[in-house]
Amino acid sequence: MFAMELGLFLLAAAALLLEIALTRIFAVTQFYHFAFMTVSVALLGYGASGTALSLISRWRHPPVARRLAAVALLFGGAALSGYLLANWLPFDSYTIAWDRRQLIYLAIYFLSLSGPFFCAGLGTALALAAEPTRAHRAYAANLLGSAAGGIAAPLVLGAFGGPRAIPIAAGIGCLAASGFGWRHRFIRWSGLALALIFVLLAWRFPGWLDLQLSPYKGLSLVLNFPDACVVFHAENAQGRVDVVESGAIRSLPGLSYAYRGPIPPQRGLFIDGDGLAPILLADQITDWSFVEYLPTAIAYQLRPDARAIILRPRGGLEVWTALRLGASSVVAVEPNPLITRAVDATAGRSPYTELGVVTVHEEARTYLHRTAERFHLIVLALSEPYRPVTSGAYSLAESYDLTVEAFQAYLSRLTPGGILVVTRWLQTPPSEWIRAAALAVEALNREGYGQPTDHLVAFRGIQTGTLLVFRSPLTEEEMAAIRRFAASRRFDLVAGPGVRPDEMNRVNRLPEPYYERAFARILAGDRAGFYREYDFAVWPPTDDRPFFFHFFKWAQTPAILRTLGQRWQPFGGSGYFVLVALLILAALASTILILLPVVVGRRGGIPITGRGSRAFVWLYFSGLGLGFLLVEIPLVQRFILFLGHPTLALAAVLAGLLFFSGMGSAMAPKARLSVILVILILTILIWPMVLNVAFEASLGWPLWARLMVTVGLLAPVGVLLGIPFPAGLARVEATMPGVTAWAWAVNGCLSVISAVLAALLALDLGFNAVLWLGAASYALALWAITRVVR
Repeated sequence: MFAMELGLFLLAAAALLLEIALTRIFAVTQFYHFAFMTVSVALLGYGASGTALSLISRWRHPPVARRLAAVALLFGGAALSGYLLANWLPFDSYTIAWDRRQLIYLAIYFLSLSGPFFCAGLGTALALAAEPTRAHRAYAANLLGSAAGGIAAPLVLGAFGGPRAIPIAAGIGCLAASGFGWRHRFIRWSGLALALIFVLLAWRFPGWLDLQLSPYKGLSLVLNFPDACVVFHAENAQGRVDVVESGAIRSLPGLSYAYRGPIPPQRGLFIDGDGLAPILLADQITDWSFVEYLPTAIAYQLRPDARAIILRPRGGLEVWTALRLGASSVVAVEPNPLITRAVDATAGRSPYTELGVVTVHEEARTYLHRTAERFHLIVLALSEPYRPVTSGAYSLAESYDLTVEAFQAYLSRLTPGGILVVTRWLQTPPSEWIRAAALAVEALNREGYGQPTDHLVAFRGIQTGTLLVFRSPLTEEEMAAIRRFAASRRFDLVAGPGVRPDEMNRVNRLPEPYYERAFARILAGDRAGFYREYDFAVWPPTDDRPFFFHFFKWAQTPAILRTLGQRWQPFGGSGYFVLVALLILAALASTILILLPVVVGRRGGIPITGRGSRAFVWLYFSGLGLGFLLVEIPLVQRFILFLGHPTLALAAVLAGLLFFSGMGSAMAPKARLSVILVILILTILIWPMVLNVAFEASLGWPLWARLMVTVGLLAPVGVLLGIPFPAGLARVEATMPGVTAWAWAVNGCLSVISAVLAALLALDLGFNAVLWLGAASYALALWAITRVVR
């Protein structure tokens, strides 16, 4: 039995390592929503495995060890082949509205990725069905192995990068085959030999395994320039960083058109293949006057000799601006050390090593929570690429630097006369900059700053808009200086004390004064009405709903459907529709996979009669499948703020929950199921408040300490989450023998729906509401299990 548990442990570890690696890979090759879909594809593979085992009952009988070994070997092959097929498939998500071939490619895309997870799920289902009375041991081994994979993921990704993690995961799967078949010499040595081959493949990593980026990624576009070449490339768990050299790279976001001098020589920095940020070649620059024509220059005129902090300066443009315009000291907060390493290696003279610059590798919120220092200027650098509102490619991404609570933190770290400087892109229709203004006004109101109109100035160019948020009310001298700056730099004033209509929309003219009207309503106090009436969602995001780039409203749906396939509008106009479509597909696939064994598999072991009710069994395991992911996914998203990066949060939360769930599963035979479910429901209901208190108390602690807090917060929830499945399975098997495989299928398929539903609901309702819906799902399971036995 130990060999089976060892094999399950290794197979589960390989599967979770593969899943996390794929989220990183597809964040690079495609966009954020594809990284998210990896979770759903993995769960669908698990659900399908239970259905397959229900239909082919002979698989559950001896020799189970050999079948488990074969499944583990197939996992290794499917992991590598699925990656290769998805990587080389000519799938173009941006043409899916009018090119029907892309639907076929999309189906192949996801089927190829679900293969290894089908194998991993089949291995677990085989072990559970082989000895239902000892299911808690197999389930515990599976969960503990998944926890080990979660712990290993950031280490493997940090050391080798996402693509190399694929053959490593495949190799661990082959080691699982050796574990399952340890008593059989041929299986044992075959698994070890294949594992060695996969490890060598990860080490040598031939060119045919290299990632193929979406042609719409910024890096792909720049590499089309004739003289473009990559001069720096590296990966870690936080992302991929590339630096490109090309004479065609001429980027100074927000630069005034009044500037007539030369554009400085530079290289382009790309993060995850997108979002060009300029790296200035300072040693080659003889004329630095261009910094005086950037929108942030006015802040240094208003606060000479400022102590400035730059949040996410990326290539360092804002750091150079601060230094050249007289800042006395600069703190550069750049979370990913790989970015500053890339700049140091390729800039010749790096802004991060200049005298007076302190570089901090932490998330902005974490650093500001920890430091007692106050600053004259806090500059929120324009670190994200321009994002069309209609694409929705980033609408699912959490942006904890752009929430009301974040802006409150920024205001709290300003000196009494300090200024928060925020520059955002201008889009059609207007959205991103308007939302930034809504954030500033809401933060000012929450902090009790009186009339927001006395604390905010807004001006724009042709591509960007800038907000100056003052901690103290503006003086007449400050407003006069801003007017002179705007006039000389050909910027349009949009809002500020005493700004007249004739000063607006006169240089960079728009057909209508869209921004002026929006800012007027936000500042006048009619915010709720404006947010309700505006075509796009521009209300201020919070830490409970930190989706700054999610502008979708359901009222847009008719217009989007009318224009579907008639204009360049990827995914029907919003990343939100990707989730809706995925939810429909997940529900359809899950329904088929759950009903198929019942309709077709009457000879396959699904009981038709018995003292238990199949409907209540379905409800119970559906409640568990829905509930687990409705708890897990919002916890992952909440811990992104606390731990600082999506990959680390995903790995830590999955590892923590699954480890403690494995411990709970081992305790399942002695647990009183109904009591455990009641305690679990109550715990989930209060956990949002517990997280708020814990995060507020420890957000500024070192990472190792925050990881310890994470473990402590996840332990009670994880133990409770691990008990209901094996305990319920034992109870159901006692009344309906042979139902294990089908129960595994139901649990897995509903998890697919739950994963999509959690992301969908979080966008509109917030994380706390999703957690409470998870509690409701477990309440449904509690009601159902009490009716399985009459």
